[in-house]
Amino acid sequence: MIEYIEKNPVKIVLLVCLLIFCVNLDVLYVNIMEARNFVTAREMIDQGHWILTTMNEFPRYEKPPLPTWLTAISAMIFGVHNLFGLRLPAALIATVLVYFMYKCVVFLSNSKKLALYTSLILTTSFYIIFSGRNGQWDIFTHGFMVVSIYYQLLMIFKEERRWGHALLAGLFLGCSFLSKGPVSLYALWLPFVIAMIMVYRSSFKKAHILPFLTFLISGLIIGFSWFIYVRYADPEAFIEITKEETANWAGYNVRPFYYYWSFFTQSGIWTLPAFIGLLYPYLKKRVADPKIYRFSLIWTLASVILLSLIPEKKSRYLLPVLIPLAFNTASYIQYLIQNFSPNSNKWEKLSVYFTFLLIGLIGIIFPFGGYFFFADKLEGLWPYFILTSIALFAIGVLIIKYLRKDSIKEIFYLTIAFIISIMVLGFPIANAFNSNPGFHNIDDLDPEGLPLYSYGEQAPEMIWNLGYPAPEIEHNGVIEYPEDEAFGILVVPAKLNDFHRIFAKRYHIVPKDRYDINYTAAEGQKAWKDRLISEYFILKKK
Repeated sequence: MIEYIEKNPVKIVLLVCLLIFCVNLDVLYVNIMEARNFVTAREMIDQGHWILTTMNEFPRYEKPPLPTWLTAISAMIFGVHNLFGLRLPAALIATVLVYFMYKCVVFLSNSKKLALYTSLILTTSFYIIFSGRNGQWDIFTHGFMVVSIYYQLLMIFKEERRWGHALLAGLFLGCSFLSKGPVSLYALWLPFVIAMIMVYRSSFKKAHILPFLTFLISGLIIGFSWFIYVRYADPEAFIEITKEETANWAGYNVRPFYYYWSFFTQSGIWTLPAFIGLLYPYLKKRVADPKIYRFSLIWTLASVILLSLIPEKKSRYLLPVLIPLAFNTASYIQYLIQNFSPNSNKWEKLSVYFTFLLIGLIGIIFPFGGYFFFADKLEGLWPYFILTSIALFAIGVLIIKYLRKDSIKEIFYLTIAFIISIMVLGFPIANAFNSNPGFHNIDDLDPEGLPLYSYGEQAPEMIWNLGYPAPEIEHNGVIEYPEDEAFGILVVPAKLNDFHRIFAKRYHIVPKDRYDINYTAAEGQKAWKDRLISEYFILKKK
């Protein structure tokens, strides 16, 4: 089996991507990041807002539209509210990211095994899994950038078709820019350039200057095209949104410089190997290719440092770091596979035993621990629980068996199988957490033929579940009262007092319903959010 895997690395990488990114895509409820994208995609389809994008019929220019275009096209094929179809573009671009990272590693190292290890570690890293299964922008911008980086490598190291590679690199740079602006240019590409200069500077020649400028200029022209159009087509809204976004970078969610320095934990199951892979003094003479190892390490650390310089910080912004980190971790895994033995030093053995023994024990314990925690919540989910228990138990036993033999290669592939089993067999068990007894979805709202509006900014998830826009009637503190004699209105909890005080002067207020789309927590519990509540009223002019 292992011999087949290593003789067919591309097939295995694509199969693992398919299983991890594409299976059970419709299990989880839509989160806030997805809801913004999905609502915008729906309004592209229903109202034709393909260029001047909107959310709840209000300009949404915070992010460029390429991921939303792809989501809208998929929605036209699979259905506007088909979650599999809506999330499929993100899953596919995650697969593209992994595949082209495989090609980058093969090109640089001439080692298909190192590329295979890199790709499998990348695919099974926690935040890569999360981003590849969610309809949000980050995976798109970094996925397109990895493709661009691959063609940049060809542009640098291959003389034939240099100009063609420069144009392809520019095209995908533009796609990255059209996915989330300059984020990946700064957080993934610039660290890559730093690593290239520090490790491969002797490869740069005068002949590279014009192709490089062609790549960069063409990419920026493509990337800025939408921003320039919107700037002149809707200048007032564009400038206001740009000012708000710029202010957020310096004044919103500000964290200290060292906030990201636990970045390796975002790789999930690979946390300890990823950390050890960063210990340059320990590994520099142990890895098979010190030059490649040094390159991946500099790329990783440069990305973390550059991200740390930005005042606004969120854990999900670490996604680009995980790409070179997987490359770096693969050098350590390759070293273990080739050299780990009973004669390894005690600290090395301790770290390996701790990491993989823990995974094995989790697999063995899962059937019992899972039953203890979920037994009363598994109605309709028992087949998934039983199959997951069998798979994880068997994998756990095999991991411990091979750990006793110090067979790291088998353990590595069993760890990949461990993650696949969770995503393919166990993921539907996540529905057991949907336990809010007061859950009341807004998708059953009946406006009785009346127009519907909002007072206070509705949660994107609320507008998504509603199924159509409910435009806000207040902007910048100014209320634009509808001309309708009667209409429905959704009011957020924070605005209820103002709503009754202001609107009672003009309208008869008829309370109709209260919607709660907190899936996993009941009111009064810590995880419950009042932003996922909306009160529905009908107003009639006095």
